[in-house]
Amino acid sequence: MTGCIKGKISLVTGAGSGIGRATALAFAREGAKVAVVDVDFEGGRETVSKIKESGGDAIFIKTDVSQVTEVESMVKETVVAYGRLDIAFNNAGVSSPGVPAHEHSLELWMRTLDVNLTGVWLCMKYEIEQMLKQGRGSIVNASSGAGLGGYRGGAAYSATKHGIIGLTKTAALEYIQKGIRINAVCPGITRTPMLERVMTRSPEMEARFVAQMPIGRLGMPEEIAEAVVWLSSDAASLVTGLAMPVDGGLSAQSIGPVTTR
Repeated sequence: MTGCIKGKISLVTGAGSGIGRATALAFAREGAKVAVVDVDFEGGRETVSKIKESGGDAIFIKTDVSQVTEVESMVKETVVAYGRLDIAFNNAGVSSPGVPAHEHSLELWMRTLDVNLTGVWLCMKYEIEQMLKQGRGSIVNASSGAGLGGYRGGAAYSATKHGIIGLTKTAALEYIQKGIRINAVCPGITRTPMLERVMTRSPEMEARFVAQMPIGRLGMPEEIAEAVVWLSSDAASLVTGLAMPVDGGLSAQSIGPVTTR
């Protein structure tokens, strides 16, 4: 997809590592200028450095996506720097602790919702306002395989990722005739720094994760990034309201007993 978004202005939240960083690098590779957004200053600055080392153009904007004033400022800073906003990948998120639903504390529940779901909505709110002024734009939200089904220990996380899909589909219908496409990606089990920390604590977990993947291996952040680039580009001009699994067949598996009647 060489140069498929050349000249576009993009924004990526959670771009300090993992899927966010891989996507920011992919956007830059394809010719877009990138607003790298993260609450992690060091990680965000490192992503910017990597983009500039490869000949790209990027700025860093430190932002907590759960804070309305910071999100509003994030979009304004992008427009001040680059004049517009064509593409946004709303990827910032936090994980769940892996405990049953009744053991989630209210504090943990609210923090997960504040970042993962309200944060995506806040980003969309101000991104869409800017894109409406321009008459077009593309937004991709990061849901998850956990947005397509439940999993034990992930009540708060799964609830937010399901919510992102509902938000994506609704907004897609509301804004498609205004020239704005809105989609979501649903990564499967992907080798991100967050997952690496889990596997380091419990080395046997990697084998268990791989066993769940029909493709026989974990996904890589760069593979998710390629899907985001395509959804963001004009090559996907007819695609909106899609929750796209990028999961090595994980969501294609049947759940429960299969009958032949």
